[in-house]
Amino acid sequence: MDARPPKLPLLVLTSLLHFLQCARGQPSYIIDTVGLKILPSSSVQSGTSVTLRCQVSVSRDNITHLTHTFQLTRDDVPIHSTTTTEDVVMYELNPARAADSGSYECRVTVKDKRKVSFSQKLDITGLQTPILHLEKTSPYESEEFTATCSAPDEKGSLIFRFHQRFHGEDSKTIKQPAPTGNSSETTLVLRRVGDSFLYCDYEINLISGPRRSNHSDEVQVIVRGLHISPVMNVLPSSNVFEGDVIEVVCKVVGSFPKVEVFLTKERKILKKGTVGLTYRFTVQEDDSGELVCKAVWNNVQKETYQTITVRELFSKPRLIMEPKDIFDGDHFKLTCSVSIYVPEKISNETMLFAIYKDNIRLNNSNTYTDEAKPNKNGNYTCKVQAGPLGYHFLKESQKLVVKAKIPVSEPMLSVVGGTLVLGKHFQLLCHSNSGTLPITYTLHGPDRVPQRRVVSQPGQQAIFNSSAIFKSSDLKNFLCHAKNSQNKPPKLGFGQQLQHSTKVIEPVSKPVLTILPSMSDISEGQKMTLVCSVERGTLPISFTWFHTETKAALSSQTSKKLEDSYSVDDVTEDNKGGYYCESTNPANETKQSLTVVIGVKLAHWKKGLIAASCILLILALILVIAFKRRLLQFKRKTTGKLSVKAASTKVERLSLTQAEVNEAANVTPGMIGKSVWSEHQSGSESDEQNSVAAAEPQYTEVPSRQADPITAPVNEGTDTAYSEVRNSQQGVPEQIDGGAVDYAELNRDTDHQGHHSDQTAQECHVDESDNCVA
Repeated sequence: MDARPPKLPLLVLTSLLHFLQCARGQPSYIIDTVGLKILPSSSVQSGTSVTLRCQVSVSRDNITHLTHTFQLTRDDVPIHSTTTTEDVVMYELNPARAADSGSYECRVTVKDKRKVSFSQKLDITGLQTPILHLEKTSPYESEEFTATCSAPDEKGSLIFRFHQRFHGEDSKTIKQPAPTGNSSETTLVLRRVGDSFLYCDYEINLISGPRRSNHSDEVQVIVRGLHISPVMNVLPSSNVFEGDVIEVVCKVVGSFPKVEVFLTKERKILKKGTVGLTYRFTVQEDDSGELVCKAVWNNVQKETYQTITVRELFSKPRLIMEPKDIFDGDHFKLTCSVSIYVPEKISNETMLFAIYKDNIRLNNSNTYTDEAKPNKNGNYTCKVQAGPLGYHFLKESQKLVVKAKIPVSEPMLSVVGGTLVLGKHFQLLCHSNSGTLPITYTLHGPDRVPQRRVVSQPGQQAIFNSSAIFKSSDLKNFLCHAKNSQNKPPKLGFGQQLQHSTKVIEPVSKPVLTILPSMSDISEGQKMTLVCSVERGTLPISFTWFHTETKAALSSQTSKKLEDSYSVDDVTEDNKGGYYCESTNPANETKQSLTVVIGVKLAHWKKGLIAASCILLILALILVIAFKRRLLQFKRKTTGKLSVKAASTKVERLSLTQAEVNEAANVTPGMIGKSVWSEHQSGSESDEQNSVAAAEPQYTEVPSRQADPITAPVNEGTDTAYSEVRNSQQGVPEQIDGGAVDYAELNRDTDHQGHHSDQTAQECHVDESDNCVA
């Protein structure tokens, strides 16, 4: 079911409002259609008159004069707008040009309502042929003149181009000015002499794409040659000596009164004239080069070139010093000389020399001698004056810097950082407090190749890399040479100073871990001391102890001795296992000892307690065994009395046959492998009370045999069994191996094998306590 509110009240309200408006006389209107037509056609030739007709249709009531606002657009750009009560508007394009091509629309607005017509496309084909106008048709080469290309009937921004064509050649575009409308005026310069043709065309960019016009009529142009090339002469010659006077003549041959002539060298104007000029001057060494004569008429310029060569009359003087390296107190000599001169022009005697220091004349000679001192340092030059008659040249040498060097001082050796670790690589610094750079340092060491360093800039240092040494005494074997002169011996720096200025660190040796007391005497509750010691190493030394069971450091101590200790006051079972120690010192080389494994014995009081417990246990066992023996004897006595049989009058045999022994083994398994002698001893007291006289026991060796696993249990004991044979007393069976043997039964078994006995035996069987029961 639809849950939306009913629309009936809304419709009733709307109808009521509409009725009230009609009752008050308010107008109503609707824009039905807006139509646009292009007359005579949507595609016409350029120059045709085109009319745009826009008509609107409006439905209305009670409105007599309804106002319409029409707006015409081309490519969404408004081109015409008007407001009228008429429903039709006409807009003419007369004549229509290519720029009028595009998509047109008519937009009509009536009060607060508006509507747009369908878009209509207008295509105007053809462009106006441009017109070319030239200011001159016979210009001189490179002369500027004005050219105008126009299409007065066209609209919009046109792009004009100017073209030139020679006979038998393709045309070339010579200029394309910026767009300025339907006309373009520019300046042209033609540099090629001869006849040619000029024409122009233009291009217009439309939404549909660019369009290009036909070209204008060709205009013949005759470019005349401008014969103003200057002529230049150098007199007497272009190859001269310095001091010679030369004359340069530059002029234009022809009837051009307004031609300007310029003489230049290296873009510098030497002289200017009209039609021609003459330039006279005395040449010098730096006047060698190229002279340029330029003739200029309006913006046309012609040039002529001439190279002149000026040779030296005498060469530039050269100032040298001997020796090249001077130190404070040394004597030095300056010599000024001229290496080349022209003897036809000058002689050596006519040259005048002078030596200057910081532009102050020292003498009028070509040599100067002095002693090197700080106040003699400076810039020295020499000047030479010479030349032909009537003219003299003065030439100056380059500056010579004279600065007395400071001898290098005795070098000092030091370890970089001030600390040396034996067994490790280190660096040595060799330094002199004074001395003029550059200074060459050479390091010599024990069993080492000499190393060389050159310090040429302030702030540089002569640092040498050295391999490890293992004794501090090796430092004294190093030697450093410092030298800043080729003519003086080097200064020496010895290694003895290294022993005083260097902190030598000896790495620790491998530590040894000692257990106190000895490993075999450590018991619970005792105090155990772990002593870690090294044979050598620079103090202080850090010792660290480790327990392999915990893997963490037990303790770490720093000592000023070669050993230190760590104690465990109360040894427990947890303290057993492996122990090792590590040692290190400022050399930062950690060494580890061998692992020592210890065991922890029980405490003495625990041992005593265990021993006492064992003794008590043994005593208890003995008492239990004794009690059991007594009880067993008592049972035997009782059993003996119950199993009395008739006494035999016949003397029994003193020995048993092998068959009888074997038969007895099946009856009484406890007999085989047991000593009957002990049983005899244990039961002798009871026998003495029951018999008056007893015969001496006799023993025979009976080989044992395997009992039947089904009928008899497995017998344990030795392989030899002893069987006691007695004369039967009053028919009482003897006790053998804790069991009662009935000799009458044995005799009966023997009679079954062929031996007859006239005695009868009383039968018995063995109970669970190994007792014979009748």
